[in-house]
Parts: sequence; structure tokens; C-alpha cells
Amino acid sequence: MNVQVKTFRSDRHPAETYEEILERDTRPIPEHLREGPVPDIGTDPIAVDRYIDPAFARLEEKYLWPRIWQMACREEEIPNAGDTTVYEIAGRSLLVTRQEDGSIRAFHNSCLHRGRKLATLGGCKNEFRCPYHGIAWNTDGSFKDNPIAWDFPQWEGKDVSLPEAQVGTWAGFVFINMDRDAAPLDEVLGPIKEHFARYANEERYIHFHVQKVVPCNWKTAAEAFMESHHAITTHPQLLPYLADVNSQYDVLSDYVTRQFSAQMVPSPYNQRDYSEDEIVQALLGVGSRSAAGAGASADEMRVPDGETARTFMAEVTRKTLSAEDGYDYAAASDAEMVDALLYNVFPHMSFWAGFMPNLTYRWRPNGHDHTTSIMDIYMMKRVPKGKPRPKPSPVFEIGVDESMVELAPKSGMSAGLAAVFEQDMSNLPHVQTGMEASEIGVLHFGRYAEMRIRKMHHMLDKIIAEGMEKAAAKAG
Repeated sequence: MNVQVKTFRSDRHPAETYEEILERDTRPIPEHLREGPVPDIGTDPIAVDRYIDPAFARLEEKYLWPRIWQMACREEEIPNAGDTTVYEIAGRSLLVTRQEDGSIRAFHNSCLHRGRKLATLGGCKNEFRCPYHGIAWNTDGSFKDNPIAWDFPQWEGKDVSLPEAQVGTWAGFVFINMDRDAAPLDEVLGPIKEHFARYANEERYIHFHVQKVVPCNWKTAAEAFMESHHAITTHPQLLPYLADVNSQYDVLSDYVTRQFSAQMVPSPYNQRDYSEDEIVQALLGVGSRSAAGAGASADEMRVPDGETARTFMAEVTRKTLSAEDGYDYAAASDAEMVDALLYNVFPHMSFWAGFMPNLTYRWRPNGHDHTTSIMDIYMMKRVPKGKPRPKPSPVFEIGVDESMVELAPKSGMSAGLAAVFEQDMSNLPHVQTGMEASEIGVLHFGRYAEMRIRKMHHMLDKIIAEGMEKAAAKAG
């Protein structure tokens, strides 16, 4: 086996830890990659009702989604004044719009007359005119005109601007929050801003954006990407180069959790040893986020004597990435060049760290249907040095019954990456229906590797309870 068994820790797999793998890195390790807080948040079961009961989905619609920060789009998707994207979640709809002064604002997408959506598609707007009766608002939300103003005495002298949501930005991402009293975005993101500063996400562009309808609750989908030990049976092709069950999991705050999985290090569950060359070839056979090794000969991709697959592939990636975008990655740690470094922001967003082309995930309810959801997958590449920013790739939609593998050539996703996502998707409808078939009515999460999932549910309970208390106080 290609692992060194270290001192056993009762809350971890007995193989070497991610931190011990880091100690073999050829470059200085940024402090933020070191192990973070690992709180004891218990082992209590979680009720399946919160996935399968429409009543719980209604609680989320009323007390969760209107009160939390959520990523709506990228800044480069609305570069010019009037550019608008329509962001929708659980029946709510917002017009996220670039202003004349370059700022971004978000308005509730509902006519104040009869409630029709003012827009169903994004694009460059010079007004928001309701297609039903023609009442219009300016793109700054102020009232513009009403063809039947004579019949609206109740609006005379009143402010009938469009209701507005909070907007915040970070690293090129645009966030909205429908709660005007919510804590600032910076407070929610917390350590992420510092940890991601070196990865230049604001200099990245959307290389592809795939939107997949998934036949399960949004939490079921999100949780499939919040632990690594499912690779044993779901992604067996990854085991030669993915240290899955010895991944590191941290809870950095109420809103931010993360998992780090070393790559180019075999899983402890492999039944045989792998040579360093076999590890590299396994990665290349599956396909990775970067173009490392693309076009290289077989001899060029052989690991030199005395070197490991991890250090070799990190250096190949440094050179390949530098040739692609013109930046110098000589000081980047091996971990930042090859590892899966995932940060989650409560409740439904995941941002990959590191220097490679980065993935970003977002999960949402599919309208009011608690049994289906929408998963957005972004690939973010760095704008080549000295070159103009490429136009963001448009959204490529994949239906609930459509194959990500078959549509990979059209979506911009590599065949290998699409195959990994398709393996995840193959589980999800059966997780959803399996919970409906549950006799015991609860789920039992692991204490350590599924700690982040349990934390998400604790926060769901907290946010919903706070929302209910706030509503009761307002009503009383």
C-alpha cells in the first residue's frame, strides 16, 4: 500500500492524515491549509422528513431562503449598465442589474400592480416594463410610468419603487440577500476572503456553466459533494490517486466548512500497491480540472526515479498552467496545484480553492418541488495575463433525464469530469426514494467525515427557528 500508517486517532481513519501528507510538500504550505477546528457536534440522527415532507420545504421557503446570502451570478455576466440576470429560488425571483455608476442592485421581480414577473429572461434592459398592462420601472428600481395612471389614485404622491434586496460581491461573484436586516456578506464569508486571496478568483471567467436538474431534494444533492468516502463504491476509478477516507474536514464558522482531499496519493482502501507511474496514468485516464499533461508523450509523463507522482504532477501542472495563462506558479504548494480543496458556504454553495481551474457549485430547490433540485456547476479559469477577459460561457441546461456524459461535448465539460458527475447523479434519485421508503425515519451521519453535513442541519434548524421567532414578534 502507498500509505504510511500513523498513530491512530479515534475520530479518524487510521491512515496518514492530510496534514501528514502536506509535510512532504516541496513548497512552503500556506497556514490556511493546516487543520482547522473540529468541534464535537454529536451523533444524533437526522429526520428524513426534512427531505421528503413538503411542509419542511415550505418552512425553508418562508424562513431560510429569504434570510440568507446566496450567489446569484458572476460580475462578468452583467458587465454593462442595464445588463440584468434573473435569479430564482423556491418561488422567489430577483432582477440583478448593473447600474449606470457600475454598482449592482437587485429588485424583486414582481409588478406592484397584478404581480406578473417583469422579466423572465436576462439581457440588457433600459426599463422593466410589465408585459401584462405596461406599467414600467427604471433599471434603478424607481417608478417610470403607468399607462393607466388615472385609475391609480392610491399611488399618487407615494413611493412605488420596486422593493430591493441586499447585494454584496466577493471575488467576482455577486450575492443577494432578501433580508434587509441580514448580517453583512463579509461577516458570513469570514475566513474565505483571506484564504482565497492568493487564488485571484476576481481574475477568473466562466469557462463553462452547466445547470443540471436532479431528481432529489436540494439537500440530498448538496450532501453528495460534502464528503469523499463515497468514492469507494461510487467513483472506484479515482481510488488509485485520491486519498478519500483520510480527507480533512473542518468547521471554520457557523457558515463556512471545508474538506481537503489529497490527490496523487492512493486511497487506503486499494487492494494493491500502485507504482508512481500508475498513479499518474490513473489521473490522466479519468481527466482532471487542469490541462496538465495534455499533448505530452508517454515518456514525458513518466515519473522520474526518486520522485513521487504527487510532486511530479504538481510540477507538470505548474508548467502547463503557466503556459496557458502566463502567470508564475513556481511558489505554489503541491497541494494548491493538485488537491481537491472545497469550501462550503451555508447553506448551498461550494467554492474550490487552489490555483487550478476552479469549480463552483450551487444547489437550489426546483421551484416549489421538494423532490427535485437544480445543481449549477461552474468551471472558473484565470484570464490569461495581458489578454482581454473572455466572454462568460452561457448556461448549458441538462434535463432531469438527460446524460451529462452524452452532452459533455456540447456543455464544455470534459468527458472524464462528466463521467464523475454522472456517477454522483446515479445515486441521487435512489437516495431520495430510499428515504421515502425508510422504516426508521432517520439518517445516521458519520461523526467526523459527515460532520459538515450535520453542521448544515444544525444551522438549518437555527435559521428557521430565528425566522419563526422574528415573524411571531412582528405579528405580536
